[in-house]
Amino acid sequence: MGMEFVDLFNQWASSYDDTVAGKDPEYREVFEGYEEMLERLANLSKSPVMEFGVGTANLTRKMIEQNKVVLGVEPSSEMRRIAKVKCPEAAIYDGNFLEYPSLLTPIRSIISSFAFHHLTSDEKREALQKFREHLEDDGEVIFIDTLFKDEAHKQALIQDAEKQGFLNLARDLQEEYYPYLEDIKEIFVEEAFEVTFEQLNKYAWLIQARKGE
Repeated sequence: MGMEFVDLFNQWASSYDDTVAGKDPEYREVFEGYEEMLERLANLSKSPVMEFGVGTANLTRKMIEQNKVVLGVEPSSEMRRIAKVKCPEAAIYDGNFLEYPSLLTPIRSIISSFAFHHLTSDEKREALQKFREHLEDDGEVIFIDTLFKDEAHKQALIQDAEKQGFLNLARDLQEEYYPYLEDIKEIFVEEAFEVTFEQLNKYAWLIQARKGE
């Protein structure tokens, strides 16, 4: 994923679980319904699963509890350290969406939560091309991530964050690579995925993309 964000991930690692649990008012709406969203991802996944952006292994833990084989990839050393303590039976490797260890088996599901937006549009396209090589014929990419419906939606979210004094969130919404709905849809379609989108909260969307011909 966007390696320019790794220092931020390392800094965020110790407080990440509190943030996604809603204890940080600034990001509470971003992660509203977090546990339910992860449960849904875990339930949709089919083993063997490859998870990108493992973070502190909250999603990994849920899939392991469902007896699924999970290959995890996480670029942050601090996140990996926490993940391996929380989920010692999982295989978690140093890597990102574009550079990761060679796979020994075809993958049925590629999963990620709140991570794909760290890639530029070109990097998202490159990642999908790599995914197609690893996925079985009926394999799926299943992500939960932040995106904007359109420019008006983006500006409304930024203005709302600024109004509430959430300046870090407002900056994130302007500086990170959150895509517009039609743009990310076009990327998936051009890379031969059949894709659907479902909005889950004010910021987060479920993206399901089945490998096409």
